[in-house]
Amino acid sequence: MLSTGLPQGAVPKLERPGPLRDRVYEALLELITTRALQPGQHLVESELAGHLGVSRQPVREALQRLNTERWVDLRPAQGAFVHEPTEEEADQLLTVRTLLEAEAARLAAANADSAGIAALEALCAEGEKAVDADDVDGAVAMNARFHAKIMELAGNAVLAELAAQVDRRVRWYYTPVARRRGHQSWIEHRELIAAVTDRDEQRAIRLMREHTEHTRRSYHARSRA
Repeated sequence: MLSTGLPQGAVPKLERPGPLRDRVYEALLELITTRALQPGQHLVESELAGHLGVSRQPVREALQRLNTERWVDLRPAQGAFVHEPTEEEADQLLTVRTLLEAEAARLAAANADSAGIAALEALCAEGEKAVDADDVDGAVAMNARFHAKIMELAGNAVLAELAAQVDRRVRWYYTPVARRRGHQSWIEHRELIAAVTDRDEQRAIRLMREHTEHTRRSYHARSRA
């Protein structure tokens, strides 16, 4: 275990292309999104710089950007901390997600071809394997890919752009409830695939609303468990 609480192997490799501050930003955001860096955790510039193999300056710049985007809180005389979302913040985000994904499900049911449906089935199978293996990170990643595929099949670029703005934060909220949702989440995915296959737009809307609502309730229930 590293001194900042990062699991061994959690720190991503920084790719060479692109400005260093952007690569450091992406690396830190991935660590926050996957909760390798936990909400409320103190972020020490020098330690993060050492783990990433960079100087403190790009780390400082990345933390300032993350603060602007509310992933990190910069506190006077205390330093940087991973943001701790309130229940209200989570509720607002997940409610917006429901609106976007329900429309995406409707459009996917209207537009998806056999290749798109096959891709959904393959992603679902991979997600089920991850759950069977108790691979939480894998299940979270496959869940994100499944929902991204629904958005792609919807064929609406504006809707996809809006969804992309909340995608990482949705992953952040989903990670702590992924094990709780377990197989049930993928059962719901299978039902959604059936609605898309049948081109039943209204059923796809209903199933997606129910699916995202279950995740929202699970997130709020986690603190009472």
